[in-house]
This record gives sequence, structure tokens and C-alpha cells, in this order.
Amino acid sequence: MEYTFKINLLSRNVLLKFLENHTLEQLNKVPDGFSNNLIWNIGHIVVVQQMLVYRLSGLPMMVSDAMVAKYMKGTKPEADVTLEEVEEIKSLLFATLEQSKKDFADDIFKTYNEFTTSAGYTVTSVKDAMEFNNYHEGMHTGIMMQIKKFI
Repeated sequence: MEYTFKINLLSRNVLLKFLENHTLEQLNKVPDGFSNNLIWNIGHIVVVQQMLVYRLSGLPMMVSDAMVAKYMKGTKPEADVTLEEVEEIKSLLFATLEQSKKDFADDIFKTYNEFTTSAGYTVTSVKDAMEFNNYHEGMHTGIMMQIKKFI
């Protein structure tokens, strides 16, 4: 799992650069032809990791129900995100990863509810969930690189 977490940290550092190098207006802009924006993608990444790893393990998540409702699959930006919300997402970007590392080391994951992703991959364990999460984050980072060209 060490390598999986190293890759996830790399991904999160790339996402941090998006947050640090774009204005609030740029983070909120939904370019023509896109259904979401930079900040939605980052919020979505945080929420999906928590759902894949914790919710499907039957454990409490570090994100609120309101955040899940705003960023889960099938949602899109309904209003501009505030600077305070950006700061919350920014802190969760690394806090969730650090907590996940600790929880894996502490072996708290005892059960897992199998889940088939929209990509057709069946996640059968929490270890699979973290590994699939890296694919998911990479896919959304690619979308963000495309959005960046139009803002």
C-alpha cells in the first residue's frame, strides 16, 4: 500500500497547484462544452475517495453529507464556491489522505461492500478501492487540464 499512497500524494500535490495557481473566479468557471469546473473536480475527488474507502467499509467519512450531496457522481456546480469552501477542500485534500494512511496502518478496515464502478471495474476490497481511487483521480486531473485551457 505504500506505493499506492505515494501515487495518491503525488496526485494531491498536483491538485494543490490548481488551487494555488488559479483565482476563485477561475476555479468556479465552467467553460463552454464542460459540465463542471476546476473546484468541482477537486471536491468530487475528495468525496469519492471517502465514499470508496470509508462508506463502502461501513465507517464514518471525514466529509459532511452536504459535501457528498454537492460533489458526488452525477452532480454539477449549482453556484459559485466561496473562498471558505475552497479552503475547506484544500485542507481535506491532505487530511483525508493522511487519515487513510493511518487507518490502513491501524488495520481498521474489516469489511467491504463490493461495488462496480461506472468504468465496469468491480472493487472488492478497501485495498482495491485505494488503487482504483488513483485511477479516478488521474482521470479527473486530465479533465481539469482540459478545463484549464479554456479559463
